[in-house]
Amino acid sequence: MVRPRGSKRDGVAEIFDDPPESPPDREKGVAGALTLMRGLEVLGRVAKGDNSLPKIARALDLNKSTVHRLAATLVDYGFLSFTQRDGYALGTRLLELGHAASRQITLIRVAHDQLVRLAADTGDTVNLGVLDGYQVHYIDKIPGTRRIEVRCVIGERQYLRPTALGKALLLDEDQEKLREVYLREARDFPNYKYDLKTWLELMKVYRDGGYALDMDENEDLIRCVAAPIRNIQNQIVGAISISSAAQYVDDERLKILTDYVKETALAVSRDLCFQG
Repeated sequence: MVRPRGSKRDGVAEIFDDPPESPPDREKGVAGALTLMRGLEVLGRVAKGDNSLPKIARALDLNKSTVHRLAATLVDYGFLSFTQRDGYALGTRLLELGHAASRQITLIRVAHDQLVRLAADTGDTVNLGVLDGYQVHYIDKIPGTRRIEVRCVIGERQYLRPTALGKALLLDEDQEKLREVYLREARDFPNYKYDLKTWLELMKVYRDGGYALDMDENEDLIRCVAAPIRNIQNQIVGAISISSAAQYVDDERLKILTDYVKETALAVSRDLCFQG
């Protein structure tokens, strides 16, 4: 007797949408997955510089006829290219996929879990910022758990010169660019803690150390430490900061927080394919 779809036996609804695979179907699925994995391995070897069938076959411990079949299919679909003179190279289809991936892998998406972990480890407020014109744009925030909470709103913009995030975003800039930033912001914010000479000297220290500080510069009794996030081209694309009330950040703890934020920024950078 055939039961209607959704009828019950022993209190459990029977599901008929996906009948069990037959043994031949399962075998085809396994073979297809194995072929796919081998094709990806061939791409990986070409990416590492193996440009001929013998080199690829030797590296993957496959016979040359198998490698030739896989490589020919990859060439047909644009994932590899081939010339008699140069052998195999990565194809233009990978450029298209890479460009699509770069649009989908946003900085917030990549960094968020790391920010959550950093806030949990330190108990302090953690911010993610990017350069937006002449300002730092706060694009993500994880609140701290301390009694005194540092004020920060996702979407707000701040000056570059006094903030730890702003300074971290400027670490690759030359003296002329830094001078320009300082003088431009001095017109709107003249009563700053440091003169130009001192600020430039601090920026050199920060550049050498790979971090930046805000020591009660942007807001009274608030201290921050930040580190830059880099992409595969070694370009600074964002920065992470830890912010806390000064009473929670003495000199010893500041050193600890600096290590924390640098490690987190490096982890996010590596997720963006930074090789450093």
